[in-house]
Amino acid sequence: INIPFTGNVKLKGIIIIGGEDETHPDEVRLFKNRPKMTFDEAKGEPDQKFSLVRDTDGTVEYKTKIVKFSSVHHLTLHFPSNFGDDKTKLYYIGLSGEWTKADRVGVVHTVYETMPGIEDHKQDLMDGGVKHGPGP
Repeated sequence: INIPFTGNVKLKGIIIIGGEDETHPDEVRLFKNRPKMTFDEAKGEPDQKFSLVRDTDGTVEYKTKIVKFSSVHHLTLHFPSNFGDDKTKLYYIGLSGEWTKADRVGVVHTVYETMPGIEDHKQDLMDGGVKHGPGP
């Protein structure tokens, strides 16, 4: 499950309400700031993982490592297994934490000249292109 945020989140905890009996997930793996993650990449080392208990009313909150999850703009949750059924059921995913506005800067297009072209620069040709003294 991929969860993009519109700002930066300091993720403090997660609540999982799963299905009844064996359909409830028994593990969740959290990955931060990997927006285009594939299932193959989900097999890798997560930023944090939890062994889940059966919770059908949302009373169990799993605390995250706040240092590791202090600036999250995208969260991926991977549920690799459940308590023994062929299907996994999720009814609710709750996240607790603090949201702050993201100060993301867009791409800046810049041109650097290794050798300037004279025709690209306006010059005062009356004085050899050199201005003397203050003023325009």
